[in-house]
Amino acid sequence: MYPQKVDALFYAHSVEEITALAPLLEKIRTTPGKKAYVVVSGGKFCPCEDAVRALKWPKAVCRERRFKIFDLGIGLLSEMSKSEVPVLQAVYASMRGLIKIHNPSIVVAVSDIDGHVKKALRMASETNSNASALVLLPKASVPKALWMADLRPTALPNWNKMRLSVSIITQNRASSLTRLLKSLSDAYYLGDEVPIIFNMDSKVDEATLKLVNSFEWPHGPKVLRRRIIQGGLIRAVSESWYPSTDDDFGLLLEDDIEVSPYYYLWVKYVLLAYHYDPQVSLPELSSISLYTPRLVEVVKERPKWNATEYFKQIHPNTPYLHQLPCSWGAVFFPKHWKEFYVYMNMRFTEDAKQNPVQIPKSRTNGWQASWKKFLIDMMYLRGYVSLYPNFPEQASFSTNHMEPGAHISAKDNVVKHDKTDFEVPLLKRDFRDFLPNGKLPPASKLPSLNLFNQALSLKGLKSAGAKLGQDVLRCNNATEIVAVDHETGLPSHCAAF
Repeated sequence: MYPQKVDALFYAHSVEEITALAPLLEKIRTTPGKKAYVVVSGGKFCPCEDAVRALKWPKAVCRERRFKIFDLGIGLLSEMSKSEVPVLQAVYASMRGLIKIHNPSIVVAVSDIDGHVKKALRMASETNSNASALVLLPKASVPKALWMADLRPTALPNWNKMRLSVSIITQNRASSLTRLLKSLSDAYYLGDEVPIIFNMDSKVDEATLKLVNSFEWPHGPKVLRRRIIQGGLIRAVSESWYPSTDDDFGLLLEDDIEVSPYYYLWVKYVLLAYHYDPQVSLPELSSISLYTPRLVEVVKERPKWNATEYFKQIHPNTPYLHQLPCSWGAVFFPKHWKEFYVYMNMRFTEDAKQNPVQIPKSRTNGWQASWKKFLIDMMYLRGYVSLYPNFPEQASFSTNHMEPGAHISAKDNVVKHDKTDFEVPLLKRDFRDFLPNGKLPPASKLPSLNLFNQALSLKGLKSAGAKLGQDVLRCNNATEIVAVDHETGLPSHCAAF
């Protein structure tokens, strides 16, 4: 009978590697209910005695079972043979056995580990029938990933599943785009591959073209798209990204947005905690906002609003669920985005007054060239929400610089915009310092708001949408909302909620 499952199994092939991994190792080991064991190569590479010295553990640890540090003695093999094959075979065989015995959720190593060792670790992880994920972290990223310790062991094996594509909408604001690209380049990506896509309308200027062509992106593929016929903002945004799999998420950014260096860490943490954990059920979550609003934008008066003040009785910095989607930096979920495509195709009208959905007391009923108006309608009718951050002074993972473009300062836009109502500070420090108990709260504890920033349960949101009765299918106004085929996004039937 094998021992109890562990959360993480760390592998270090050198003393430098164990030193780099130490902060995360200690964080997991000191988190109540968590277990992490260490494997070192041994011999001339990383003997146990040197490893425990680097970790500042007692010397006796190498002889005590309770500390769970395993010395594979692999360095001795390399001294007897000039070939790398014995080392590869020894790492694979030893790690395969340890993984089978301890069944870790993740196997953690540094990303620049020896290529042969990396191959052995990958093969050993893949042989585990319970799916241990191999997590390869750049040394500099390790201190930025300490929130891993707060994820459930059921979420951790999904570490490598998500794929975020950054989709930028741009045309003729090269200086704004330069600022956005610098902020994206300065962010922490944990060694993940993150494709970047530039979506340019037909009237793109020379400066912008030169900028996107010369821009170097080390985190993944760079894709350039340019329209032949001017599409306008509604098409430029809504057609800028489409998911290729159910693990493909899209971050949509107009070029006057700027992001925090912590934005990707937040997105990954939220997805693992609320989307990829099989013990969590939150199907209403359709997107992750990087931005915290300062106004209630859907009512005529547009009153100021402060989430920190509003939620102070729960916790001043709790994240929250809101029925309003964000257009100033948000990550959209694949299934809901497919659904939105179909919904917008069925409901798009050039004249807002011809739209069959009229949400009571909402300014959005009169919005004209707005893709967001259609997304708001769908989310209202079907009870979907976005997760919003909530930090002091509305510090966020994105900010909007409100520069003249297709919407701001447009001739037909009669609403005046005060920049101070929209431009929020970017979060420049670890978000765990502000979260309740230093971590994301359980999904069941997240407060939820309706479109008008009023507290309402998730069931209450669905009830309001059903009562309106203006979705693409006729359902029971008291008990049912539209359900869709998540592969195609097509409405399929009415479902009780």
